[in-house]
Amino acid sequence: MNTACTHIIDDDEAIRDALEWLFKTRGAVCRTWASAEAFLADWRGDWRGCVVLDIRMQGMSGLECFDELLARGCQLPVIFITGHGDVPMAVAALKKGAFHFIEKPFNDHDLVDLVEKALATDDERLRAAASRETIEARLATLTQREREVMELILEGKYNKVIADELSISMRTVEAHRSRIFEKMEVRSAVELAQLLTTLRN
Repeated sequence: MNTACTHIIDDDEAIRDALEWLFKTRGAVCRTWASAEAFLADWRGDWRGCVVLDIRMQGMSGLECFDELLARGCQLPVIFITGHGDVPMAVAALKKGAFHFIEKPFNDHDLVDLVEKALATDDERLRAAASRETIEARLATLTQREREVMELILEGKYNKVIADELSISMRTVEAHRSRIFEKMEVRSAVELAQLLTTLRN
């Protein structure tokens, strides 16, 4: 898996250098780009970490870059660096899903704290995605009949009712229930329901 990285996009070389130095002194992995266009040319969908993005730049603006990232399905948390007059634009970006914004001149500690929260958010997203993939892989091992039995179990129906509805014996229902719990790696109907809630949220 890729290492989490803070991606800094700013057309001001002095700010890029200062931020790169700031994060590296904190032991954080970071990369810098002089323009939104350069970042988008390099961007890959499997990157981990977060983006620190200046809202006003020559060429493509930070907001235009953010819109393009959203269009590409990018889920990295984006922190905007804004000037005083850019706050309304930053608030609009938050409504579109930006992680946060920080106003110039900002405190180094505040920015580092924001980035650490963004990195933790991205890490949690990846953990949740991995969990969903694991659950979906377990579901894929169920037969069609096991899925039918599982849905009735999740509705809270007793074995006898399930047997009647599916026109099978109670012993067969019990065998299906046992295999479902084994394949889904749960010990009860309650655990099964809790597990599948992960997929439905």
